[in-house]
Amino acid sequence: MSNAETNGIRTAFEDGTVALGVLENAYSPALVEFYGELGADFVWVDLEHGGPTQNDGPELENLLRAAERTGTELLVRVSDTEPSSVRKALDLGVRNVFVPRVEDAETVREAVKAARFRYEDGPGNRGLAAPRARRWGLVEDYVATEDNETLVGATIETKAAVEAIDDILAVPELGFVFVGPLDLSVSYGHPGELDHPDVEDAVETVRAAAVDAGVPLGGLGFGMDDVNEKAANGYQLLHVGSTTGALKQAVTGWWDAFEGERPTLR
Repeated sequence: MSNAETNGIRTAFEDGTVALGVLENAYSPALVEFYGELGADFVWVDLEHGGPTQNDGPELENLLRAAERTGTELLVRVSDTEPSSVRKALDLGVRNVFVPRVEDAETVREAVKAARFRYEDGPGNRGLAAPRARRWGLVEDYVATEDNETLVGATIETKAAVEAIDDILAVPELGFVFVGPLDLSVSYGHPGELDHPDVEDAVETVRAAAVDAGVPLGGLGFGMDDVNEKAANGYQLLHVGSTTGALKQAVTGWWDAFEGERPTLR
């Protein structure tokens, strides 16, 4: 049995196009499947700030099955930077992983190496077993396919990471970097002030460095005007909204549009 299906996010990076996706923060397989039917290039599942962890195999497997059925990619931020967390997610069948709150290039390098059977002309640090990613031993070209199709990225969301950005971008086989302006605002001492000059300068430092280095860049979109502007300025992986954000907009719109009397229940 061959496992030759290509990674859609990796293909977008190589083609110079932009992958658009949704943060599914209800952790629902049905919604992952629905987003795939609606044409999302990826569905982002954030295991750092909520939901299961990469160690909750059955829950993550159900999210993966929903993505696989519709041909969309699951983008998973694991809960920490431990190489074992990267390996666990990949063995379950995730192909697009990124780690949170990195501070230096060595942490990123260890995360990337944990996803590779071969790394820098030497051995990688991924375990060779027969997990779900290998279809329990049925995939014949597993080693070559996994090393080719797997992407490991790093979230740049601390002041230390911004200061080390050139070294981080130089990590061999780094799949992408993802800018986190919300946590950057905390790290720079201006929580929630995304338009503070320090925060804006940090985001621009990362953007410019990634574009110059040729490393794919991901980030948050704050409305479609912002998404379009970012896409024109080098971003290739963009979140356009979340499940809870979409529901808030839709449901509050319904209440606002109702012209009759409603009971006061709270």
